[in-house]
Amino acid sequence: MLKVKIPADDPRTEERIRAHYDVERGLAQRLRAAGKQQRRALYTELYDEMYRELPDHPQLTGIVSPASRDAQIAKLVARLAPLLGPDVTFLEIGPGDCALSFALAPHARFVHAVDVSAGAVDTAKQPANFALHISDGTTMPLPDDSIDLAFSDQLMEHLHPDDARDQLREIRRVLVPGGTYLCLTPNRLSGPHDVSKFFSDVAEGFHIHEYTSNELAGLMRETGFRRVEGAVPLRGRLVAAPLAPFVALESVLGSFPASMRRTLGRWAPIRAALGVRVFARK
Repeated sequence: MLKVKIPADDPRTEERIRAHYDVERGLAQRLRAAGKQQRRALYTELYDEMYRELPDHPQLTGIVSPASRDAQIAKLVARLAPLLGPDVTFLEIGPGDCALSFALAPHARFVHAVDVSAGAVDTAKQPANFALHISDGTTMPLPDDSIDLAFSDQLMEHLHPDDARDQLREIRRVLVPGGTYLCLTPNRLSGPHDVSKFFSDVAEGFHIHEYTSNELAGLMRETGFRRVEGAVPLRGRLVAAPLAPFVALESVLGSFPASMRRTLGRWAPIRAALGVRVFARK
């Protein structure tokens, strides 16, 4: 039985959402149980298998209405474009259908995208100054010191924690000195945020590990980033700010039962504050 009401914009039946959960949870269990070398091949294999098994997966069908999707992309473009320019090389990690990368191409010198699967990408629409690279889930198939701004949205939570460390080191490697990685990821304290949210109190699908701001910042420092700050929306843009207030909020909410945290997390101001948004500078 569903614990959360099916969103109004999701046309799938409860049976199909249950099928999504069962498939994704089974594949994720294989990923969690695999050794490091096995996972190098499994990320691409398992995501491709999921898309084959679930032709009605939201990533393939675009369950969100075109107008809503366009609004989401426009909002991100407005926040990211001020960080770009004709001399800036941009990298999106985990781009999904690459709609954001395509939209940002006019604002950058060149746009690279790295993903474990090309299954959701319409390459016929790609701009001339764009390249898609298929990765094993951790490595960045790009030269050292080649990227000015790296970005990911809803990516880190899909990685095994050991692979997250490796990927962060790789992101740092490809950044130019002084380059920046902007990471957006859902906060564990208001989760789970994958398909598990309908059935479980913890992430069991492809959200292998959800983070708090404090935990992710610590991981970034551990992997060599020299400066880690919060990224706060201000007048439609993202600006750097101290992480301390967000860490303090997490400390308070972390003492509450999971059900209370999720209830509070639905309140707009708390939801906005809990979103993990981090600038990490090389």
